[in-house]
Amino acid sequence: MESILDCLAALGLGGVVLGTVLEALGVPFFPGAVVMILAGILVHQGTLSFPVTLGAAFTGYTTGSVLAYVVGKNVGTPFFQRYGRFLRLPPERLLQAQALPAYSVGLFVLLGRFIPGLGNLTPYLAGLTHLQMGWFLVYNSLFALGWGTVYLGVGMFFGSRWPAILAFIEPRLLGFAVLGGLSVLAVILYLDGKRRFRV
Repeated sequence: MESILDCLAALGLGGVVLGTVLEALGVPFFPGAVVMILAGILVHQGTLSFPVTLGAAFTGYTTGSVLAYVVGKNVGTPFFQRYGRFLRLPPERLLQAQALPAYSVGLFVLLGRFIPGLGNLTPYLAGLTHLQMGWFLVYNSLFALGWGTVYLGVGMFFGSRWPAILAFIEPRLLGFAVLGGLSVLAVILYLDGKRRFRV
């Protein structure tokens, strides 16, 4: 983990911007929250400044969200019907997602990222439903500021306890934990494949 921190410290604010752009674009399995927590640890250590780091995260998140919004608005449903499976959005879930913003577009943009399976697709769907860009930016900015502040705060909180955490985690135990997690994932994928094959 120290090497990851060193890498992020070397990348500096550029790494924060890149990480939040990828997070906002909804890149599958990209740990944007982890990047922000690590950035918070660097803020605690004095390597980064909190206001500047939050500004970099806000800039990256807004950039990624606007790109996703433009794709959703200009490419639309055919894009999701063709490539939705790569974003973990099958056609039936797309139909459900398209119905959600009708109830409250503002709440959907603010809270939609917390809905399992739809979270990182929120800006695409906002564009798909032709939400006005101005309102999208307002709601998205509120979320981006809250999201960035919370995860930076978590990193800053654990930053003071980081040496104790590293001392507590034995490298061998960590290796066994990783192997165990991979084994569980393999079993889940195997069982899921068998279920689909039967269907």
